[in-house]
Order: sequence, then C-alpha cells, then structure tokens
Amino acid sequence: MKTPSRIQGRRDHGPALTLPILRAVQFGLTAGILTSFAAAAATTPSVTLAANGLHGYISYGHEKSPNQSAFTAGGGFYSAVWSLVDQPLANFQVGLPGTWIMPDNSDDRTTPLAPEGTLARTWTERGPTWDSVFQTVEGGLGYWRGNHFRYGPPKFSLNGTPQAYDYEVGSPGWSFFYSNQALPDNRLGLAQLSNRLLIPPDGLTFQGHPDGEFLGYSWLALPFTEPTTGSPPTGDQSWTCFLNAANFKGPIAFYIPETWSKIGRVFQDPFLYGRGLDTRPGIIGGGAMEVNTVPRFDATDAQGSVYTKLPRLHFPVDAAGRARLVQDVTYYSKSALYDAFKSWRSGGPACTGSFDLKGAWKPPLNTHTTRFDQAGRKITGVERVCDTRIFEDNVWGVQWFTNTISPNGEFPQYFKRVGETSVAVAAADVPAETKLQSSEFKLAPPGPAYTSPTNGAWANPGPKTGPFTARLADGSVVTYSWYRFVDQPSFQQYHWSAEKKAELQVFVEKLHASWPIDRNYMAPPTTGKLVALDNGLIVTPPHGLETGYVPIVTGQKTQ
Repeated sequence: MKTPSRIQGRRDHGPALTLPILRAVQFGLTAGILTSFAAAAATTPSVTLAANGLHGYISYGHEKSPNQSAFTAGGGFYSAVWSLVDQPLANFQVGLPGTWIMPDNSDDRTTPLAPEGTLARTWTERGPTWDSVFQTVEGGLGYWRGNHFRYGPPKFSLNGTPQAYDYEVGSPGWSFFYSNQALPDNRLGLAQLSNRLLIPPDGLTFQGHPDGEFLGYSWLALPFTEPTTGSPPTGDQSWTCFLNAANFKGPIAFYIPETWSKIGRVFQDPFLYGRGLDTRPGIIGGGAMEVNTVPRFDATDAQGSVYTKLPRLHFPVDAAGRARLVQDVTYYSKSALYDAFKSWRSGGPACTGSFDLKGAWKPPLNTHTTRFDQAGRKITGVERVCDTRIFEDNVWGVQWFTNTISPNGEFPQYFKRVGETSVAVAAADVPAETKLQSSEFKLAPPGPAYTSPTNGAWANPGPKTGPFTARLADGSVVTYSWYRFVDQPSFQQYHWSAEKKAELQVFVEKLHASWPIDRNYMAPPTTGKLVALDNGLIVTPPHGLETGYVPIVTGQKTQ
C-alpha cells in the first residue's frame, strides 16, 4: 500500500534551435533547407527517465482450510533471498515474496473500520468496511524506496499498520522508512524480544551475496500478557516474529497488544473495540512479490516508435529454468505454540518454543499469470518468457521458457509501445539510435542518519548501559544500548502497574535463559540451504545482563 515516488525526468517540448539551423538563418538559406534541418532535429532520439516502469503482484494463493477457523493463530514460510538487481538503485522498490496478516472482521458487512480522518478512509474502493486496510502485519524481504543504506542484496524488515495506514511501525523505534527520526512515544509498537539480535531501522542485512538461499520467518500470536477491560479493552495476542537462518533461530520482536486496540480510544469509536489484531483471528490469504516502484528509460526512434528500458532484474534459477521462491507455507492453530506458551507463563512446565506440527496445516498452493503494467499501460509478452508455477513439493516460483527475448533468470528488460500496450522485446530489436542499451540508472546514495530522542520514553527510565556500536554489511554503523526488557521505549506509553511489568519481566528472563539461538523453532526447510544473517547484527549481552535485557537500536548512520 505504498504510493509510488515520482522521478522527475527531462521532458522535451519540441526541437531546439540547433547550431546548423542558426547558421542556415545567418547565411540566408532557403526555407526548404530549413525544413529538412528541423525535421532531422525533431527525429533525433533522446532518453528520458521516468517512474512507473513496472507494476504488478507476482503472487500465489492456496486452497481453503477444511477448518477455516482453526489455523488463524499464525503463519510462516521459507522465502528465497537473492539480489534482484545488480547494483543498489535509486527510486526502486520491489518486495520479495511476503504476506499480509489481517484481523478477521468478516462478520461486519457494512460498518467502516477505518475512521473518518484516517489515510485508508480516502481509499473509497476499499469500502464499505475498509477491512483490508484496517490493520495489517506485513513487511518481509525486499528493497524499499526509503532505504537509507543500500548494498546490493535485499533486507528483511518488520512492518505493522495499526491505524488504517496513518502510520506504520517497522522496528522497535522507527516507522517503515518514512522518517529519519524515531516514532513519537505514543506510536511505538514493537517490543524488542531477542537479546542476541539487533533490529536496525533500515532492516536486517545478510552475509555475502545470497542467490536463492532461504530465510524462514513466521508470525505467531502469543499471550505475553493477560486480556484487560476498560477503554480500550485489549486482548492477549502479541504477534511475534520468529526467524530461521543459518546463524540465528528464534523470536526477535512482538507487537504489544495495545498497539492494535488503542485505535478505538483514539477515535472514540466503541465499535472498534475488540476488532483489532490483539483479539481477532489472523487471516492470511497467500503471498506475493509486490512490484511497486521501478524506474524506466524511454526513447523514441527515428520512425516515432517508443521503446522502454527497465533495470536488469535477476532471479535465481536452476538448470531447468526454475526460480524456487517460497516453500513450506504453514498456518498454525493455538495448539502449535500458544497453548503451551500460556501454560508456561501461568506456572506450568517450561515450553521449548518449537512449533508443534500437530497444530499446523500446509495448504496446497495455487497461482496465476501476473498482470503487469507500465504507468497504467498493459504489458504483454512477459508470459512468453516466464510465468508463475507450483513446482513439486508444493513450492511456488517462476518458470523460464525457451525464448528469444531474455535468458533464463532474466526478466524482460526492453519494451516497445504498440497501441495501448507495451510489448516485451529482445535487446537486439531495440534500435541502436535510441541509446537505451548504454543508458545507466542512477545509484542510490547513502541517506541521512536515523536518530532517536534523548528524552521521553527513550530516557525515562532509560538504558542500563551503553551506547555500543556495530558495523553492518550495508556500510552503516548501528548505535545501541541495553535496556531492561520492560524499560524499553515501546512500553512507556501505557503506564502499566508495577505488578504487571514485574510479571512480564520475570517471564522474559525465563525465556532468554531457555530459548537459545541454535534451536529449531520453525521446522527446517524441506529443501535448499538457509541464508546467513549479517554477523554484525548478532550481539552478546554484557556480563550480568544475560537475561532480561535487550539491545535497543538508538541510531544508524554511514561509517
């Protein structure tokens, strides 16, 4: 649901008065000669930079569960990690395969969930209930226009939209790349849970140059706290992100339940009480690559035909031309982890955190040919190059075919405008006079530093120790401090009782002591290798702070 950026390209408003024409006027040449000079100038190709080069959702769906209400306590999968582009490009945003979790409000057919005044309420096509843009957990792997520190490979970022897209929560301190400054104290929503992994505002980085290795991630609703009554009433679902990588496994953060429930109080709308992700079952309807913002070059040849060039988009294919992108899609009921977790928190036996597959369902996947467009103009011909497929073992991806337009693993890069469509063509079919082949897209420079306040929730009660720094693969330096878990900034807006905070603090200390980062919580991938996270993200608690303390990122900047 991101609005594409506008790339201001040079636009020609007619032929310039070139030096040959000026000389013709100076020496009194005939009107006929002048006309021929002007015609030649008018047909001289020029390359212009524009936005909206490619848009579409490369997606998969799945069959409905035989018990639709059972498997709504979480979901996850393994997604391929690879460098979609050769270099870190400016004004480029494409999400690698991800998904969206929404609260189930299917019982509401008429009453708006997005209050008047929210951003989503302006999207009238989402009415009458606006349930699809009320609240979501999303994010995942990708490239985003707002990234400050691009380095080639994609990044992994969390994201949540608690208030009908008025704001987004992408890390324990910041929005989803919308600002260099941390979120206001009353809009913080993610609680850092891991005491071993940094969560920078610009996203998690990877080791080396991944080319199809898999990152596993799952979201599970877990009861870290008890439900509460009052204004607003709040449920017990803390949507918790688990990762499975070669060098890190386990939960990293969760959305505090009040993040979702407070919209009813903010807008003084009791109808919204009990409608959020803190209470409602989570709906996951499949997944997709969201091709959002891709720059393009346009050029017109001497015959007036318009050609377009996109950045080179590479996919990790095997010898058979298959790009295996998503596998092991799994949805969970409360018996997968919620029940054992709640029992442990209530004084029962310790919970290992490993997902019980008796409470899991792997839906049979399905897919369809993607409809791409270019600035609203339909794209054709891509389906002759590649198309989505469900491979053996219920793996979703893209199959390349024998063709003359693009080699295996390469998305078509050139298009010719034919009527109201843009048709994929081979590079050899683009006239050399357009100069498209030699045109290079702008690289993204490093962005400004992410900063956090030195007062408010960040300073009261404040960190136990720090600051410390870590250098990441994207060329940035992350600054962080160690906070007692319940003293981290996200919790301070709620003014919980001392008893409630103490209970949560003791339980998290048990979790830190019992859940290592080398245990399988998600089931291992059926096929393929796991990707490795950037070692710069993995930290060790200081002596004496081994349990119950978390590393909160307070800033990120270039080295």
